[in-house]
Amino acid sequence: MYGQSFEMIKFRTMRDAYDADGKPLSDSERMTSFGRFLRSSSLDELPEFWNVLKGDMSLVGPRPLLMEYLDYYTEDELLRHSVRPGITGLAQVTGRNAIKWDERLGYDVQYVKTRTFFMDLKIFFKTIYQVFKHEGVVAVPSEVYQKLSDERKEQ
Repeated sequence: MYGQSFEMIKFRTMRDAYDADGKPLSDSERMTSFGRFLRSSSLDELPEFWNVLKGDMSLVGPRPLLMEYLDYYTEDELLRHSVRPGITGLAQVTGRNAIKWDERLGYDVQYVKTRTFFMDLKIFFKTIYQVFKHEGVVAVPSEVYQKLSDERKEQ
């Protein structure tokens, strides 16, 4: 049903920068100071409202992830694609992007299996609270955890 690729509108928070061998520098080296501000304040999510208006995304649902991760989901985790992806979701209000992949994807599956209108309202208002409180924000996620594909290759 869902799980289709789409172009997600985002602010550019990192610059293109490469080392002498032509490999991209680390995320923290490419992050601009303005980009760090946008991410830490969650203002980098504002352009995604265009995706909601276009029908690619919902306000609440599992966060869209890279297409390269599709081969690394468990069968249960693939359920996250049975609903429209969201700007915020259960995983984001339960730990934002500071929690481990297994836990985050587990919250996505839990959301899909138990979602209700009232749950969506609770997630939406908890998101607003967390944005203003700056709770659980990680401006450069690669400083905290690795990509899902890299983590699961190691397992």
